[in-house]
Amino acid sequence: MSLLKNVGTIGGLTMLSRIAGMAREMIFSRVLGANAVTDAWFQAFIIPNVFRRLFAEGAFSAAFVPMFSKRLHGHEDDPEKGLEEARSFSADVLSVFLPVLIALVAVFEIAMPGVIWLLSEKPVDPQTYPLAVDFARIMFPYIVLVSLVTLFTGMLNSVSRFAPGASFPIILNLVLIAALLAGEWFAANTGASVEQIAYGIAWAVTGAGVMQLAWLYYWTRVEGFRPKLLWPRITPEVKRLSIIALPAAIGGGAYQINTLVQLYFLNQLEDGSVSYMNYADRLNQLPLGIIGIALSTAILPTLSKFVGSENKEGADRIQSDAIELAMLLTIPAAVALAICATPFVTMIFQGGRFALDDAAATGNVLAALVMGLPAYVLVKVLVPNFYARADTKTPVVAAFISLGVFIAFNIALLDTYGVIGVAYASVIGAWINVTFLLIVLAQRGFYRIPAALVLRIARQALAAAAMGAALFYTRDLLTDWFAAGLFARLGALLALVAAAAIVYFSVAFAVGAIDRQRIATLTRKQSVTPETPSDDLAS
Repeated sequence: MSLLKNVGTIGGLTMLSRIAGMAREMIFSRVLGANAVTDAWFQAFIIPNVFRRLFAEGAFSAAFVPMFSKRLHGHEDDPEKGLEEARSFSADVLSVFLPVLIALVAVFEIAMPGVIWLLSEKPVDPQTYPLAVDFARIMFPYIVLVSLVTLFTGMLNSVSRFAPGASFPIILNLVLIAALLAGEWFAANTGASVEQIAYGIAWAVTGAGVMQLAWLYYWTRVEGFRPKLLWPRITPEVKRLSIIALPAAIGGGAYQINTLVQLYFLNQLEDGSVSYMNYADRLNQLPLGIIGIALSTAILPTLSKFVGSENKEGADRIQSDAIELAMLLTIPAAVALAICATPFVTMIFQGGRFALDDAAATGNVLAALVMGLPAYVLVKVLVPNFYARADTKTPVVAAFISLGVFIAFNIALLDTYGVIGVAYASVIGAWINVTFLLIVLAQRGFYRIPAALVLRIARQALAAAAMGAALFYTRDLLTDWFAAGLFARLGALLALVAAAAIVYFSVAFAVGAIDRQRIATLTRKQSVTPETPSDDLAS
């Protein structure tokens, strides 16, 4: 399978999920509003969400996929033997993993009042505190379900079956949207209270997890893996998996600490700062998820195969192509979001309680935040090079260095620049992270960016600059449309996107930022094995 096709599959489904997630948030605000009940709901939802990010965005998958892939593809002369070894390994992992998760849920269910107390302002609100405890207890079992989903996703990714794993987040968004609309209907027809609707939405989270698990289980059966539970055994392979996954989990924890630290600094500022950052980051995360996470997921199995067979040429090629493709899409996205930040925020979020002044403030934050978008994506693209070598420690070191830089620059910039200073601190931390990873890869002889790739990226930046100039002119022509009716906003959005795409890709082809022959190679299917490197990309 070609890298471009796999990234297109993952990125397209991730885009659908992000769009559904944005629709979910817009509907949530209209159905439940902003009040003590919704504060309690969001506070409760963050707890399983943190665990989801730890597992679903790196830690477990980063350790499991290379080990599973090595067993699956380790006997090319006897594929059945490789499949049997992979099945045995996954069964051992599942049989240990599930009891640990159940025990974790049991502990948190008992300790949930204390956990919510630690997260709450002091003294705790007598109205929201018991609601938050109830909501958290209802939703926390979701972590068991989504962790098993991550296990099955890793198995499917190892055979380049990316669509089921990339599509499961859509299920959660659709279920919550349905629950929200049903809650609105009950409120209008039966007088259901906001608290009752919120309880229903909490149950919908866990119900969505059951549906997600069923979806992934079906596809693992289709691929012939047949997951099964055995009596738990700490085999050498399971022990090694735990040793590899722990640093990645700690590294993921660094990113979660970063989120909490960011929240702390935002809370020192005027009201609305947390919301401005949240809305800005929603748009910033859209290209990050579509491009960065898609590429990271797509290249890990192939990098693992090339590294495992000591095929450095193949590993370097897949890494370079991933960087080139990432920058081809990310640089123009960052420029477009920076120049049209306020128009985009106005067209998407402005309305109701979200005023034009709020849109302008959020736009300023977004314009600062996207300066780090290429760095955020590059981190996602570079980290698999370490994971493919069973090295999860180096990304952890990079994450904590980035966290330290983030804290230091927050302290330095907060009083002068406010919420924009927090965004700048995040940008600086991300670029420090990328720089550290590139230096380590080069020092260890794992990967150096070729001069030809640097030149190609420079040409991409030139094309993006031309696009930015066109957007600057087009944006001013459409000013009156940004806060108008739905169809006017949609028309303005489509006009900006069309102008950006036409100018960027036209100039990119003209200056050589895009190689037509390379694109043809990327989109062509060929059978590539680690032993027979090719100009095409296996993925």
